[in-house]
Amino acid sequence: MEDKKKAEKPLHMIYDTDEYLKPFKEKIDLRHERILALKKKIAGKGTLSAAINNHLYYGLHRCDDGSWVFREWAPNANRMYLVGEFNNWKRTTAYELKPLPMGNWEIKLPAMFLNHGELYKIYIEWPGGGGERLPAYTTRAVQDPVTKVFCAQVWDPKEKYQWKNSSPGPRPHPLIYECHIGMSSEKEKVATFDEFRKDVLPHVADMGYDTLQIMALQEHPYYGSFGYQVSNFYALSSRFGTPEEFKALVDDAHGMGIAVVMDIVHSHSVSNENEGLSRFDGREDLYFYPGPQGHHPAWGSRCFDYGKDETKYFLLSNCKYWMEEYHMDGFRFDGVTSMLYWDHGLGKDFVGYDNYFNDGVDENAIDYLALANMLVREINPDAFTIAEDVSGMAGLAAPFEDGGVGFDFRMAMGIADHWIKWIKEKSDDQWSPGEIWYELTNKRADEKTISYAECHDQALVGDKTIIFRLMDKEMYTSMNTISRSPIVDRGIALHKMIRLVTLATAGNGYLTFMGNEFGHPEWIDFPREGNGWSHKYARRQWSLAEPDYLRYKYLQNFEREIIGLFRKENVLSERPIVLTADEQKKILIFKRKSYIFAFNFNPTESFADYGFSAPGGEWEVILDSDEERFNGFSRVKSGERHSAIPGKCPNGNQDFDDTLYLYLPSRCALVLEKKD
Repeated sequence: MEDKKKAEKPLHMIYDTDEYLKPFKEKIDLRHERILALKKKIAGKGTLSAAINNHLYYGLHRCDDGSWVFREWAPNANRMYLVGEFNNWKRTTAYELKPLPMGNWEIKLPAMFLNHGELYKIYIEWPGGGGERLPAYTTRAVQDPVTKVFCAQVWDPKEKYQWKNSSPGPRPHPLIYECHIGMSSEKEKVATFDEFRKDVLPHVADMGYDTLQIMALQEHPYYGSFGYQVSNFYALSSRFGTPEEFKALVDDAHGMGIAVVMDIVHSHSVSNENEGLSRFDGREDLYFYPGPQGHHPAWGSRCFDYGKDETKYFLLSNCKYWMEEYHMDGFRFDGVTSMLYWDHGLGKDFVGYDNYFNDGVDENAIDYLALANMLVREINPDAFTIAEDVSGMAGLAAPFEDGGVGFDFRMAMGIADHWIKWIKEKSDDQWSPGEIWYELTNKRADEKTISYAECHDQALVGDKTIIFRLMDKEMYTSMNTISRSPIVDRGIALHKMIRLVTLATAGNGYLTFMGNEFGHPEWIDFPREGNGWSHKYARRQWSLAEPDYLRYKYLQNFEREIIGLFRKENVLSERPIVLTADEQKKILIFKRKSYIFAFNFNPTESFADYGFSAPGGEWEVILDSDEERFNGFSRVKSGERHSAIPGKCPNGNQDFDDTLYLYLPSRCALVLEKKD
């Protein structure tokens, strides 16, 4: 009976709830049907998760009897060899692969022919040439510290990792801590998985974040690429440690109730030939589009051909591998805009829905992303996906059954840009509460979003974090508590208000980058020739947030308080309702769940008995950004209660018949909880 009811339930497509999508109904339906047909082609009557298993066939594997089998796909190859420490890097008949149908190659070896830890590559001969390559499906690649050359490594430890904790469950409203393992140490070095697990993970748990989003996990030749120029898609970056050490990190995170999301790069591949997939078997278009379309004009990398079956299977299997091998709870897909459009969205203003349904869209990429989202949820129904897209493609984060592409969330990327614009281009008295409310809440009703005031992008050299934009050079001289710098006082106050209002207006989730919770000073600059290969700015100065005499600690106290409140009370489960946006006085007040959030952005004026229409009842101040423990001036009495008075106030939302009066100090934010 239940199945029959479900079948009879009317299907609401995205164009049923958005009249601007109605002209594209036919294209949306055709896209939907095409993806369903593609799924059937791959999985038949079964599931994608059962059909996608390239990683179990290709690459190096131990057989049940202890022997080895290695397979590779290289249809343009004439001959192929395993070369490595086991045969002095020579091409020998004992390690020559045999051709199989469909461009596949295979070799089976006795157990003693390969040993754990040995380095190896494949040598491919093709018409007119040949060269050493790392296997496309290698799960371990290591770099020689002297020559900087990467090799694949046999990885088969005697003791297999034993998982202790299960995944922590669904994340309908994730509170995300974005991090980079290598730069997580205070020391000028590349940090390890073990160091992060012992030193940083407890801090993430203490701050109240329930999701860890980890960058740069896939192997990449150039450390300074932030992990976005991937060479080996199945290999965990060895510069941070071993697979077992990473599994221990994920396991401990799960034990703390923290989900682990991987920043996965399927938008492009590094152009390096010796380490990566470019010209793997002598062909330029093995995994990539032929001609200019196979080269990214801005990133200098290779662009995947998502229409080729072998490429789709390679990438889909990659998703399954990371989820099954390392118990990932989901993915943040990087560079989705670049995938969606033939021109990669470069220098383009996406004005009008026709941008999402014309010949400029790479429908092959749409197909792949929809299948990837299906696959992730088939493997783990609690897992979730996030799209990094600046184009605002309608339906990207709408359910597939409703005509969408199926991402669970999309990054609300415009919010960070607006904060930069307001701080950089406008004086405080020009800030508009109405504009702030609109830009922070302007989201599609049928799609879930992750809001953030700043992520890793704003911390890179050439940009500035919010705290640096607010204070600049004053950070170097006046972040001690005895120095009452007006610039720093302003920066401290606005840093807290900006983060709280971004969190409190978030659509469905919130994100911060590692260290920004306490206003980490300076930018991120990875070791490179231009800075003498220094790690000075590719680290996190955690100790700044420890002493009482520095102000960083108090910013961290505030972050812990607001994240804890939102996690404990699940505040994001209801949408916010604006109560007033007072342009003259620079006040923004809104309600969310059983809380009122009141912000006075006025740089000079405080307001006693500020009245606005509000829900009736008694309201208690439970959080005040101006408290002494947050490095404020304690202008509001802690725990103060306010009763809404019957009678509509002309100021504010006229849907409410009562009036609430508050004392709102300048540059201060209050959170009030309903008490009756």
